[in-house]
Amino acid sequence: MLTESTVEIMFRRLMNDPNRNEETFDKAEELLEEELRPESPLRHRLSVELDELRSLAAKD
Repeated sequence: MLTESTVEIMFRRLMNDPNRNEETFDKAEELLEEELRPESPLRHRLSVELDELRSLAAKD
């Protein structure tokens, strides 16, 4: 299991990719599910952010 700091860095790298697509969002979601406990506040925060970014990408 990675540290929360490492997970957040990896998540930010994925989300800052200018060519991000649905596969990128899926990788980010998988990262959160596999590396963070379900009760983790970071997991909740990044999951909400991921949902918002997915919604924005779908509108484009």
